[in-house]
Amino acid sequence: MLYPEITSITRSFSSDNISEQRKEVLKPLIDFIQAKAINQEEIRLNLICTHNSRRSHLAQIWAQAAAAHFHIPRVYCYSGGTEATAMFPVVADTLRTSGFKIQTLSTGSNPVYAVKYSENQHPVIAFSKTYYNDFNPEGGFAAIMTCSQADGGCPFISGAEKRIAITYEDPKEFDNTPQQAEQYHERSRQIAEEMFFVFSQIKK
Repeated sequence: MLYPEITSITRSFSSDNISEQRKEVLKPLIDFIQAKAINQEEIRLNLICTHNSRRSHLAQIWAQAAAAHFHIPRVYCYSGGTEATAMFPVVADTLRTSGFKIQTLSTGSNPVYAVKYSENQHPVIAFSKTYYNDFNPEGGFAAIMTCSQADGGCPFISGAEKRIAITYEDPKEFDNTPQQAEQYHERSRQIAEEMFFVFSQIKK
């Protein structure tokens, strides 16, 4: 069971809020997860963007929470970038405001966070890394390209069983502006609603 604050946000989600065009974009991911679920195989998703600092972390964490919410077993969500930087602190702030419980495991230029979405589920370990980092799977995963730069810049993802482009606008352009918090929440909510839609379609 997700934390109550997260659950209250998800109650406002509706497939009607997602355009038919976006549903077509999400369909290859639904098909990948469904095929794995039918065969009772592990479902590995590696959410990838350029710096593994914003969108890929939001997608990784919300996807893991969505899998737990819909009781889809054997789902393991990862994230990575074409280069490593750091998870942008506003991402952690945005998730906290949405009800996630976050511990900072280490500080420095690339902090490591433990992000919990449920009392009894293992936290997501969040830090910036390349998509091919040893922390991530070597094979048998779907590479989900969450930004157009990474999608265009990485024509080949080693080990990926499937490559799927599900791109999002970067909230980075609103950094240090009065709209920063609002825009990060808007992007987080869009990603959350789409990840919950994806996992709601999976038949066990």
